[in-house]
Amino acid sequence: MNKKSRLVIILAVLAVCFAFLWPTISWYARTPKEDQALALSTLENIKDYSSVKAASDVKAMVAAVKADPETLVSEDQKWLVEQVKKNYKLDGKKCPETLKLGDALNSFSSKTELTNFVEGVYRKRILKNKDYYKNSVKLGLDLSGGMNVIVKADLDAVMANQGDTPFVAETLKAEAMAQAVETLTSRIDRFGLSSPTIRQQGEDRIYIELPGSAEADQINSIIQGRGILNFRLVDNEATNSFTTYYYNHMDSTFDSKGRLIDASVIPEDCEVMGYYTTDAYGLDQREGYLVVKKEIALDGKHIKSAEVGSEDLTGKPQVNFTLDSEGAEIFGKFTGAHVGENLCIISDDKVKSNARIQTAITGGQVAITGFGIQEAQNLRKVLQTAWLDVPLSVESQQVIGASLGETAIRQGLLAIAVGLIAIMIFMLIWYHGAGVNACVAQVLNLYIMFSILSAFNLTITLPTIAGMILTIGMAVDANVIIFERIKEERRLGKDRPSSMNTGFNNAFWAIMDSNITTFIAAIFMSQLGSGAVQGFAVSLAIGVVSTVFTALVVSRLMFDFQTEVVGKKNISIGWGIK
Repeated sequence: MNKKSRLVIILAVLAVCFAFLWPTISWYARTPKEDQALALSTLENIKDYSSVKAASDVKAMVAAVKADPETLVSEDQKWLVEQVKKNYKLDGKKCPETLKLGDALNSFSSKTELTNFVEGVYRKRILKNKDYYKNSVKLGLDLSGGMNVIVKADLDAVMANQGDTPFVAETLKAEAMAQAVETLTSRIDRFGLSSPTIRQQGEDRIYIELPGSAEADQINSIIQGRGILNFRLVDNEATNSFTTYYYNHMDSTFDSKGRLIDASVIPEDCEVMGYYTTDAYGLDQREGYLVVKKEIALDGKHIKSAEVGSEDLTGKPQVNFTLDSEGAEIFGKFTGAHVGENLCIISDDKVKSNARIQTAITGGQVAITGFGIQEAQNLRKVLQTAWLDVPLSVESQQVIGASLGETAIRQGLLAIAVGLIAIMIFMLIWYHGAGVNACVAQVLNLYIMFSILSAFNLTITLPTIAGMILTIGMAVDANVIIFERIKEERRLGKDRPSSMNTGFNNAFWAIMDSNITTFIAAIFMSQLGSGAVQGFAVSLAIGVVSTVFTALVVSRLMFDFQTEVVGKKNISIGWGIK
């Protein structure tokens, strides 16, 4: 391979690595903290934030035009200009060179179209940051802080509920565990936590890792099902009052995380929740807000079964569900005391149904009406999954503070920096000019490693950093082998080109043998190990590949450049060697 081919390969690799690394650079270096917080929130919060900000911006722009019709589009509103030009083009008109804000707003067919466009600008920006995060290198629990939980599933209880059927016992257990993992994943994901890890561990345990901040009691409630689905009363008077307030203060009612900014607008014993219906795509669509009582009338754990039926007289769809004996007694007393009031069903902090209590409901047989067949099917699913079929209990729980993670990051980066600098100093002292080649190869080695980690969306943990530090030593070892072979050839009196060619050729298989065996060991550790062992093994495997590339390709190109372009005859490669 000649130097031109090596140069093309190196430039191509560096360009590809930069493309891989760009999401990580954009997320950690170019995205402000407040934008990161928005991007890490749920899609529902992103939608709410975007719509509120859009309404606020449109209101401000309209007010500015009313105050001064000659107001021009400002520098921070340049994002508006491109769309305005498209609007003028669609209307067959020429866009004014000096664009007034009023003309810009009038280019939209309606205020709704303008609001939707502004909302789209916010949405695209936030989702772009969210994509950066998804494609960036993640920090593991030991670096970012957070919580890990091991949950034990009571499979014996599952078998007892299903009867003694040994033939399908293993299948039943597997299905129960799969359901538990899937349910926990959907429940925990609604918090918008950064890259939660949920996987089955062994036969009856589930490992949950939640980087970032998380409240232990809240997570335990999710795991064990408490408060996931419940019935509560609706405060109709407070709801009407809040609705009026919201439409007059859309931009200042909720913060970026969907929390009520001024709690005094509703009674102390109430909270605001979104009322949702399901669209044709099966997605939740918020129809408005309801003010509901904090006190839970009935917990979802009392639901035994739910089915879709039809009303006797009208034939319209209705959802029938059955309560256990305790739930039937609680529900009968409660509905008897609140006839004429509205009772809602809340699932995952969303109001899924809002119905009026017509009479006391006793006996544990409940019917809910007032919606179409699709909504009825969706509500039945909500009720059926109200309580996990698999009893779960928290077996162990560990919380790692963010400060510990920051300390670990600083110590890890310090270890990499000190190790890298110490090796560079040694190589420069011992191998003189050739040591510069080794230093450049070391820097590119780390660059390629981080790029590959980013390309595969891998997580950096302390063991990963340990693998990087080990790679630094291995990478310089490859350069040492090459340099020593070149020195041997120079002592025999060979010229620079011959010494380099023979030195690299003689060192090739020694480097390949040692790195191939290390790579095989790393692959086995990554496949058979887990957790810290797997993180270390993956980092080591990536380091082996980048080490071989930088030692045999990058370093060789630098030697060739000095020989064929600069025209050097001697080699600065150690004491007494020229």
